[in-house]
Amino acid sequence: MSLPDLSLSGKVALVTGGGRGIGKAIALTFAEAGADVAVASRTQEEIEQVAKEIRALGRKSLAVRADVSRKEEIEDMVKKVADEFGGIDILVNNAGTTIVKSFAEHSAEDWDKVMDVNLRGYYICSREVGKLMIARKKGGNIISIASMRGLVAATGRVSYSVSKAAVIMLTRVLALELVDHNIRVNAIAPGWIKTRLTERFWKNPTASAEILATVPMKKWGELSDIANAALYLASDMSAYVTGQTIVVDGGISAA
Repeated sequence: MSLPDLSLSGKVALVTGGGRGIGKAIALTFAEAGADVAVASRTQEEIEQVAKEIRALGRKSLAVRADVSRKEEIEDMVKKVADEFGGIDILVNNAGTTIVKSFAEHSAEDWDKVMDVNLRGYYICSREVGKLMIARKKGGNIISIASMRGLVAATGRVSYSVSKAAVIMLTRVLALELVDHNIRVNAIAPGWIKTRLTERFWKNPTASAEILATVPMKKWGELSDIANAALYLASDMSAYVTGQTIVVDGGISAA
């Protein structure tokens, strides 16, 4: 029996929040697997650099500045990518934000800001790319980056945790909505991953030790751990997987 492989040859991927961290790691991993990759974020300089690295791997790339909290910018982003590549086979919803405040200090404006990016942005990106996938009749793949905080509660991040829990349910609903069009929808819930945003913790021995005390595997996750999970979901290796959230958190949510 021949095993399916992880090749993305001939596929076009769009990665939001693709200028750094998890988004950049996924974009480069997809390119290494053979996909042409468009990267989007609000910071043009960062995505231009990622696009340059993708081209160095022998793949086509496009850098599109877009704020996913703005519907019109999402629509323009999807059109630019579709016009450049002729379609989109894989969407990775990764752009996100958080606000760290106690519940009592967390304003309605704070709530709206996080929800606009982390949930509404994911929904509109999925809808616009999903409509394009349906019209092309070639199937597709939507992957959203959730968080262990959508499964395990913690203080200080009420809007973030609720938004990520909602992303997990959005994934399930869209999987059922799109299954008849051969479009798979899944999510990844990272735990403590070494990124620029968590650098102040993993570079601080005391803070790092406190965090690792809550992680059964007693180690930090790497960007490659999330990128490899995304590659699995984007490839034919996961052909029978939809509506699921892969938790990559070193065992935190199992404890």
